[in-house]
Amino acid sequence: MINIMKKEREYTAVIKKEGSWYVAWLEEVPGVNTQGRTLKEVRENLREAAALVFEVNRELSMTHGRGFRHEPFRFSPVTA
Repeated sequence: MINIMKKEREYTAVIKKEGSWYVAWLEEVPGVNTQGRTLKEVRENLREAAALVFEVNRELSMTHGRGFRHEPFRFSPVTA
C-alpha cells in the first residue's frame, strides 16, 4: 500500500453562470462537477466533490486493485 501524502495540489476550476446558478468542474479531473447559487457555494461544493471523487477512486483501487502495483506518479504536463 502506498503512503498517501496529504498535501495541497492545484487544479483548474472552470466556473460558468447558467441562469441563477453557477456550474463548475475541474478541468483536469473527469467526474468532478457541481453547481451552486453563489460563487462561494459553488467553490465549496467543488472542494467537496473533488474530495469525494478522490476518496471513492482510492477505495475502488485498493478494493479491486489487488495484484496491481500502486505507486506515486508525478509529471509536468506539456502545454501548447
